[in-house]
Amino acid sequence: MNTLTRRRFVASSLSLGAAALAPSICAAASDAPPVEPIIDIHQHTNYHDRDNARLISHQRAMGVTQTILLPAGSAVSRPSTNDGKYNGLGGAKVGGNEAAVEMARKHPGEYYFGANEVTDLPEARDVIEKYLKLGAVIVGEQKFSVECDSRESRILYDLAAEYRVPILLHFQHGSYNLGFERFGTMLEKHPKTIFIGHAQTWWANIDKNHADQKVLYPTGKVTPGGPTDRYLSDYPNMFADMSAGSGLNALTRDEEHARGFLDRHQNKILYGSDCADAAGTGTACQGWQTIAALRKLALDKTVERKILYENAKKLFRFERA
Repeated sequence: MNTLTRRRFVASSLSLGAAALAPSICAAASDAPPVEPIIDIHQHTNYHDRDNARLISHQRAMGVTQTILLPAGSAVSRPSTNDGKYNGLGGAKVGGNEAAVEMARKHPGEYYFGANEVTDLPEARDVIEKYLKLGAVIVGEQKFSVECDSRESRILYDLAAEYRVPILLHFQHGSYNLGFERFGTMLEKHPKTIFIGHAQTWWANIDKNHADQKVLYPTGKVTPGGPTDRYLSDYPNMFADMSAGSGLNALTRDEEHARGFLDRHQNKILYGSDCADAAGTGTACQGWQTIAALRKLALDKTVERKILYENAKKLFRFERA
């Protein structure tokens, strides 16, 4: 099957319907149940020119109560690598570190910020450490054309461990954090670093039979035991970010497998949206669809609440911000 682009996949995602337990936005009257908090670990400022007012509206429409903003690194273009698109967040016009800090400062308790810089810039460690000292709760989103086991990457892995914050990696074959098949070695060599896996290659490899790594949005039945499945099972420092079209695809392509996967890794999966729309609800919003899918496919309420809230609450040191 031909690889779908992320935009085409989101646009053509299966509608889960309003009946699939959509997040409550404005519960009315005295008999309404308490609002259940949701932590979104993956959002961006200025995402495809979406301003902060629309971001706030979007997050509240989804029912999200706490949001982590992942900044872009410096604008870097290296024509010899990845057709010049070295910084994977640049094309999406994602705001930088200062934009994330400003948003979090204006909305304390609702928004938190990460720290980021292009992995192999000489100043990357110092820049990221500056924002960790200001209260960043995560390093990332690391979405740059580097080998995942490069010396420069490992410097940042150690920095994340030093500050006791997770580091979030965007794995995309041929583009970002290259060498996914070797990543287990990093998990072994950096046992004190909390890693969060995200994006197309991460979610495609839930399937043991995923042979063609150029296919970023595979379809059809899933055979358990792929590298992603094993990384989550075998390493206590590996977690999963459910965001983006790739995460939604992993849930909807084989619902029977998804139920078992969510149950098996219920303590390791974190909800993220990573969507750039302004709607925050319905089929126009992939983040909303992911929430609905999780509520539909989680085996019970305990698993659902872990993924949508409790796992992130335990993992992130929100008191830093």
